[in-house]
Amino acid sequence: MEKQLKVLLVEPNKLPTTLVIDNNLKSKQKLVEGDIEYAYADQFPDIVFICNEEGKINGMPYNRDIGADIIAGPFLIVGDDYEKGEDKSLTDSQIKKYQSIFNKKSIEDTNIRLTQIMLKNNGFNL
Repeated sequence: MEKQLKVLLVEPNKLPTTLVIDNNLKSKQKLVEGDIEYAYADQFPDIVFICNEEGKINGMPYNRDIGADIIAGPFLIVGDDYEKGEDKSLTDSQIKKYQSIFNKKSIEDTNIRLTQIMLKNNGFNL
């Protein structure tokens, strides 16, 4: 197991930040501001999202649309070593890739999707 991980921290309405963190539960919980949950998305098979397990329940601000869901609160992007069942550091190419995916346009697209959901839930046809 790696003692430290190179990760991306994605905060609501901000661009991703590259960090090197200790590879332990406490460090991950501190960055996501609570108990952690692992989220996977089919379109991102080489990484895993680590987010706050109760982000939506606790009313954390919505962050990014990852396809099947919108994550609330800050989250980490880490490499997924599924064979060992462990987190691993992101490669430089993964960092570039996910910085470009979770860019300013992803913030705008998520906010548009949230507005559409809110309007639909309030009876407006889109």
